Parts: sequence; C-alpha cells; structure tokens
Amino acid sequence: MNQAIESFQLPPPFPDHTQLPDSDGTFVKNFQEHPQSILLTDSIGPVLEQIHPDGQYVIGQDCGIYWRETDPPEKGAEAPDWFYVGNVPPNLDGEIRRSYVLWREFITPLIVLEFASGDGSEEKDTTPLSRTEPGKKPGKLWVYERIMRIPYYGIYVIKTGQLEVYNLINGFYRPLEVNERDHYPIDPLGIELGLWQGNYQNQSLLWLRWWDNRGNLLLIGDERAEQEHQRVQQLEQAQMEAIPRLHQMGLTVEQIAEALSLPVQQVREILKVN
Repeated sequence: MNQAIESFQLPPPFPDHTQLPDSDGTFVKNFQEHPQSILLTDSIGPVLEQIHPDGQYVIGQDCGIYWRETDPPEKGAEAPDWFYVGNVPPNLDGEIRRSYVLWREFITPLIVLEFASGDGSEEKDTTPLSRTEPGKKPGKLWVYERIMRIPYYGIYVIKTGQLEVYNLINGFYRPLEVNERDHYPIDPLGIELGLWQGNYQNQSLLWLRWWDNRGNLLLIGDERAEQEHQRVQQLEQAQMEAIPRLHQMGLTVEQIAEALSLPVQQVREILKVN
C-alpha cells in the first residue's frame, strides 16, 4: 500500500503565462492591424480608468488566450486582435503578461475583436472540436461562443469595411442590432462601437472607434491634447476681446485683471496704459 502511494505521482500543474508560447510565428496580416489596436486602446483608457480605479483590468492586442492544454500548446489558444478583461491584475507576480491563461484565471474577456484580412469566414468558423481534423484547430467563433463564452464578439472585415457584432444570449451568439447612430452598444461599459473615416498614423482609412452612450467620440491622447489646446486658444481670444469692452464700461485695470484671472501687467499692455 505504502509502496503504491510512493509510486503515485500527481500530474504536472497547468502551465502559466511564463511557460506558454507568446507567439505562433505568423506575421501580422496587414498594416492596419497594429494602429487599429492602438487606436482602440488609447481612446478607451479613460473609460476603463473610471470603471477600474484600482487599475485591475487587462487589454490584449494580438495576444494569446489559452483555453485548453494541447501539444503544441498554441493549438489550444486563440489570439484575438483586441480584447478586454475586467477585474484581473495587469501584471502577474510582478511580470508583464505574455498571454492570458483562461484555465488559471477563470474570468472571461467581456469583448474580443477580430480584424479580418480576408472575407471573415475564418472568424465566423463554427466547426466544433468534435469535428476538427487532426492537427487543426476548432472554429474561432465556436471557441469564443461555446468554450470561452465571451459576451461580445466583433468582426471587422477590413477589405469591405463591414462590421458585425455578436452578443451571447442564452449560450449562443445573436447579431447585435445597431442603434440610431449606426453604432453597436456595449452596455456593460456604457460605450458604443462603430466605424469612423479619418486619418490616423498617416493612414486615411475606415477605422473602428469608440463613442460614449451619448454619441460623443472617445478621443485618443493626441486628439485630447489638440482639443485642450483649442480650448485654451478660444479662452485667450475671448479674454483679449473682453478687455477693451470691460475698460469701456469703466472697470479699472485691476478689476479687469481680477475678473479675467489675468496678470495686471498683461492687461496694461493690451490697453496700452500705465
């Protein structure tokens, strides 16, 4: 009996993100893919910071989500072009994540997005594991729907500019309807996903963008900085135009400076008075 116990060995524990491949060796499929991911991540940042003031969330860009153990390991992973997981730490044991291992964290991404270079058939593949040929992976949509059970799945076919979003209802994906702005509402985040024609990183294309639930475009850092610059310029212009009017109304230089929160000397120079 004791000899039998001594000879028994537990199976090795599930590998973690440091032990699993972080790439399958394939090329990025098009020049829009990485800028598109950055555009989505940059603009949604302030929203996620409000939802997660503790910083407990993860955004993956072309990173693997491991959902089962296989040999080789990457056969048991999908690598969405963009995904978001809430209420998980951005780093693990002080290390930057190399992948997201679903069997260790058990928290499903809320939304995954695929940027299809082809016609979208690969992203809509529903082939189950039971019907998968040896050496092949099951269909991507089947994995997201039946195994990972991801609530929102978006497919953007770059060539045609077609966007489709699915919502998991009673265990199955159903097409999500657009609202009056032709946007797809992602209700748990209070935002909308849609298409935007514009220039980003020297490419004038049709891009995926986020809006808030009132239809306001969520801006990236450069756009926020430009918006603030324009606001300051407009404020300065309004102050310059107000100074002579207030002076004509009989206000002193000191009163004008206080009313407009300007240095007294600046007001004197504009009015050309001592």
